[in-house]
Amino acid sequence: MNDKVKQIVTLGMLSAIAYVAVFFLRIPVVLFLKYEPKDVVITIGGLIFGPVASLIISVVVSLVELFTISETGLWGLLMNVLSTCSFACVAAWVYKKKHSMRGAVMGLVAGVCVMVPVMLLWNYLITPIYMGQPREAVEALLLPAFLPFNLFKGVMNAALTLFLYKPVVRGLRKASLIPETKTGGSGTKKLAVLPVVLVFLVTGVLILLVMKGII
Repeated sequence: MNDKVKQIVTLGMLSAIAYVAVFFLRIPVVLFLKYEPKDVVITIGGLIFGPVASLIISVVVSLVELFTISETGLWGLLMNVLSTCSFACVAAWVYKKKHSMRGAVMGLVAGVCVMVPVMLLWNYLITPIYMGQPREAVEALLLPAFLPFNLFKGVMNAALTLFLYKPVVRGLRKASLIPETKTGGSGTKKLAVLPVVLVFLVTGVLILLVMKGII
């Protein structure tokens, strides 16, 4: 296979995995809001191939959701794409500019910082329409529910992306779907990822405990 065909195959495979993550790994968090790790897969695709890849996978997966498991129709598709791309495309764009572990961390942090306000705005505008609720009712949920949920979602996605990126890349290289690189990170640099992952995970757990009223 040439490189273009390999990229299409890889994007198709990542799209399938992202959909499986939605179908089987939906976790209720607060109210009607659920977390699923599909954005992790989509972000990894973006880190490998660039932000356009994240956009393509997001649209493909959201379309499949629309015709299979979605209960929110076209509005849900719009919200899915906005949420995923505001995180994954931003992270991939920053990483493309600064291709290093530091760039990956910066990109993921930037993705969280962009996704949270973007989704607060669009939840305010769109959620009343597809939920059939008055805007005032949704507005009352922005700070106590939507804000912490999107923070939780963002930091968990960032943690899982950092943790899984290298193993996924190694697997794709062994399958000859992406090319080998001439340089690789040292063991020290690889170990340096773990504290960052731990910070993201602890932050996510603390946000979840706050939302649940445990702390």
